[in-house]
Amino acid sequence: MSEQKALNVGPAGIEVAYERFGDPGAPPVVLVMGGGGQLINWPVEFCAELVAHGVQVIRFDNRDSGRSTHFHDAPVPDLQAALAGDFSSVSYTLSDMAADTVGLLDALGLGSAHVVGASLGGMIAQTMAIEHPDRVRSLTSMMSTTGDLGVGQPDFAVLAGVGAPPEDRQGYVEWFVRAFRVAGSPGFPYDEAAAAERARLAHERGLDPLGLRRQAVAALASGDRTARLRRLDVPTLVIHGAADLMCDISGGRATAAAVPGAELVVVEGMGHDFPRGAWPRIIPPIARLVHRAEAAASRL
Repeated sequence: MSEQKALNVGPAGIEVAYERFGDPGAPPVVLVMGGGGQLINWPVEFCAELVAHGVQVIRFDNRDSGRSTHFHDAPVPDLQAALAGDFSSVSYTLSDMAADTVGLLDALGLGSAHVVGASLGGMIAQTMAIEHPDRVRSLTSMMSTTGDLGVGQPDFAVLAGVGAPPEDRQGYVEWFVRAFRVAGSPGFPYDEAAAAERARLAHERGLDPLGLRRQAVAALASGDRTARLRRLDVPTLVIHGAADLMCDISGGRATAAAVPGAELVVVEGMGHDFPRGAWPRIIPPIARLVHRAEAAASRL
């Protein structure tokens, strides 16, 4: 399906760009991307493989990403202040982003869905399961964490050398390719051409460095979800790369430990991306979770 735009989504009444793949009658799986990422960061081929497992897939741009609504008039986010506990520059929280996702379900006529979130998207998916449990059939949290600042932290020493992305298109593409050589998956072949193409398309669709920072302070302001995760009653899968430098595997382990009955899948050699070689460790467990949850619901 070609890219669509849902209007007046959620309590904020934003616009959300999305794409939908597969049979509309199949179980819906909503893919929630991470900070600064766009719907294109879920590769089309990844979506197609999920569809081949008997589901439909919806991928979309979060607020402040891609072609969805950007909050350009919001205060300039102060990341250092937020890290110190001053949230005066925060424009919204993960609860607002979770409500956006619920609003997209409403716009698509879906009462509930299986929610898969990566990185910041995992935090949004967790928040959605906590605050809107009737809308989440199953939860998959990938390369993410609980909001407890004692776990899931980046390796700042390694990532500091990556630097800030340039604004021009070619400079951004070259930066992106370099950055994901560092943050990506050392245990799998690196598809430099695919990374460059994603970067070119992301630049074309619209980059927003301040939008990424607004999303980052939203996560900080939302606090630690651990206690609320312990009260979840939803089929849950946690997937994390053992070589993740952007979100240490302790974040995934803490998430799986918090959610009752959660399954943890650790992918050796995987970092903070979706290398094609890791898909056999990622896609089948997601599909199995979806179909188990569907079967359990049908017996009720």
